Amino acid sequence: MATLFISDLHLDDSRPQITHLFETFLAGPEVRSADALYILGDLVEAWVGDDDDAELPTRIANATRAVHDSGVPVYFMVGNRDFLLGEAFAQRAGLTLLDDGAVHELYGRPTLLMHGDVLCTDDLAYQAVRQQVRTPAWKAQVLAMPLPARRALAAKAREESRAHTGSAMETIMDVNANAVAEAMRHAGVTRLIHGHTHRPAIHAFDLDGQTAERIVLGDWYDQGSLLRITPQGTELRGLPLG
Repeated sequence: MATLFISDLHLDDSRPQITHLFETFLAGPEVRSADALYILGDLVEAWVGDDDDAELPTRIANATRAVHDSGVPVYFMVGNRDFLLGEAFAQRAGLTLLDDGAVHELYGRPTLLMHGDVLCTDDLAYQAVRQQVRTPAWKAQVLAMPLPARRALAAKAREESRAHTGSAMETIMDVNANAVAEAMRHAGVTRLIHGHTHRPAIHAFDLDGQTAERIVLGDWYDQGSLLRITPQGTELRGLPLG
């Protein structure tokens, strides 16, 4: 019995070795024998719409659909790079879409699941942009654009994100402790799993007199990163290339 979590793969044509690692991992025995697989956002570097006819979305859909068809549920939560991913691709890929902030019970323990970007409340510039682009009107306007225009917009957004990341203080881009505590109080849980910050770790802390746990998933830039939860415990480990 094991439930698996991954996030922040940032799959992109420029890093074919990571796409291959993702496909190999999903086809392997650890995933195919799992109780469930969760992908908590930023599966790709940029998502331009469910109608994208490029090779990468098709490879992703084939890999996740095969896991679903093997009997393993695949849950997906959008991140800041793939928030335009919708129901059409989810059905094609065998994904069950989750709202950010969903609570799932894992072997008797309610657990809050988030991508993590909404917790970075000290990054005021990012939060302002996030609020704008998540509106239904903005998303509808972008998705009405031709595919080449959307790809150009995504490339521009990536450049702006790199510039912001390079100039902002690291502490500002990390989660805010008060935001974490408030989210967990609101959900009524003592365990949170999230990605986004690319700082894999298991943090234990006090939450209103109870021992709480915040698990941060790692990115897939130089290797893969996997969280494995079983009734016996929790393991956060890397997945090496090759």
